[in-house]
Amino acid sequence: MKTYFRLLSFARPMARYAIPYILFTLLAVIFSTLNLALVAPLLSTLFNQPNSREMPPRPEHFFDIFKAFNYYAAQATQHYPIFTILQMICGVIIVSVLLGNLFRYLSERTMENLRIHTLLNLRKAVFQNVMNLHLGYFSNERKGDIMSKISADVQVVQYSVTGTLQVVFKEPLTLIVYLITLFIISYKLTLVSILVIPLAGWIISKIVRKLKEQAIASHQSYAAMISYLDEALHGIRVIKAFNAVGFITGRFNAENERYSSIIRSMAKRQQLASPVSEFMGILMVAGIVLYGGSLVLSNNSGLNAANFIAYIALFSQVMRPAKAISASFSQIHSGIAAGERVLALIDEKPQIADAPNAVPVPGFREGIELRDVTFAYQEKEVLHNVSFTIPKGQTIALVGHSGGGKSTVMDLLPRFIQPGSGEVLIDGVNIQRYTIASLRSLMGIVNQESILFNDTIYNNIAFGLPEVRREAVEAAARIANAHDFILATPDGYHTNIGDKGVKLSGGQRQRICIARAVLMNPPIMLLDEATSALDTASEKLVQEALNNLMKNRTSLIIAHRLSTIQHADKIIVLEHGQVVEEGSHQELLLRNGVYRQLIDMQSFLVTPVDEPSVQPGV
Repeated sequence: MKTYFRLLSFARPMARYAIPYILFTLLAVIFSTLNLALVAPLLSTLFNQPNSREMPPRPEHFFDIFKAFNYYAAQATQHYPIFTILQMICGVIIVSVLLGNLFRYLSERTMENLRIHTLLNLRKAVFQNVMNLHLGYFSNERKGDIMSKISADVQVVQYSVTGTLQVVFKEPLTLIVYLITLFIISYKLTLVSILVIPLAGWIISKIVRKLKEQAIASHQSYAAMISYLDEALHGIRVIKAFNAVGFITGRFNAENERYSSIIRSMAKRQQLASPVSEFMGILMVAGIVLYGGSLVLSNNSGLNAANFIAYIALFSQVMRPAKAISASFSQIHSGIAAGERVLALIDEKPQIADAPNAVPVPGFREGIELRDVTFAYQEKEVLHNVSFTIPKGQTIALVGHSGGGKSTVMDLLPRFIQPGSGEVLIDGVNIQRYTIASLRSLMGIVNQESILFNDTIYNNIAFGLPEVRREAVEAAARIANAHDFILATPDGYHTNIGDKGVKLSGGQRQRICIARAVLMNPPIMLLDEATSALDTASEKLVQEALNNLMKNRTSLIIAHRLSTIQHADKIIVLEHGQVVEEGSHQELLLRNGVYRQLIDMQSFLVTPVDEPSVQPGV
């Protein structure tokens, strides 16, 4: 129940919806009950002959609705013809039905607004928390599982939890009003008829007992399917290239069959509850007809035929809220299971957050320093006592073998990750004392992978800057050597580039990313192998754009092709997580160390044009 009430807290402010819903539901139940209560005077009017009609006693209070209806109907027959009385009763029934359905519509409309409001708040909370999580979380979790929680699980919570809230108030209220009315007609008959209700409740509870466990398994299986689907769509080119369609299809189908099996088992239990409750209801009705008929025939029980027929009509309606309550027990298990998964995502705390006394970065004046920084991924040390400085206005390059810790160093600066020990400082102040947003506003980042969105070129360049002027966007594109090819596209800056920029070439995508970084006009640039995935022609254009980008800025570069960083102010060589060399290009060449080895390896791998290349196996 703790999970249920916590999920319900997302419906706040509850009073805005609860008070109108309670009022409309109460009126709908009252008028729905009156519709059936009017059956008795209608039957009495139809089947009692004038010469045999006896004046019923005056009711002691109006809440004795059957005596009141019969009394006033009999009074009316003293002044009006029978057909006129019949018309009046039918008119009252029509008005009562109209009002009952009107208030039922208003109550359902109010509950739907509450459901949508709850879904809105829940999705806001879960998405905002996901966006605030540290990058390491997404490395350890399946993207499909996260998507499933935000979409499918939240949807289940919406309909099951708020739907149960509707059942918890409306159906018990309807049941209570019906039972009170039945007691008014005949308390003896009602006492006998409700003896079977606890038995029916016990049987239904046994049927739905395992539903929560199955619901958890179904949500996990669905999340796995979404993950497989996401991976298949993302890697469709590789799947086809390696003839792995059968393997991927088989893996997806196996999970799909598991999910279907769980859903089938859940449906069997859920659908069994309704026939059981209906069968129990028929048993009760049969018992009522048998026992109630004997009371009518005895002529001394105070129950006449008209009231008995009205009693049966009312009792038949008792089963509807009873079945709805029993069905809600099966729905709530699925809702709670989905809710626990959603709340777990909301409760996930980012490992990197602003300190309580964090302040905005006042500016960037001197430089960046890494002081004895050590970092480990899951107890595997990646950096060990790394120390170096990046003076303002200089270009620093990080080189080394793969796995040496270059990207880890770069991720430390915008606080994508946190050092295990040591400090990262800007102008001599630990960056953990600054707010993350202000720290990242100092930095422009261009990655090896071009991260673009399914939107226009203009919106990708102006990403995160909705109020930017068009002139500034075009100026950034010119600096990035992108303006000319943008104008050559069908709609210019308003051309949609497709999912992940698929409509553009690799070099064009990278220049759009550079233009985005230029537009932010940050004092610090972080370039992570920005040209490594490009062909020679594209690399030249992108490198020119990067050179324009780095003018008058402090830059940290990770370079795959060492020829691109020979003019850096300082080159730092990382080996096994440690700084083994640092200096200019010429200084490092003269040392004949790791950097010289890297240069020689790349020179060896370049095949001279005037010499035939040797093919493997020849």
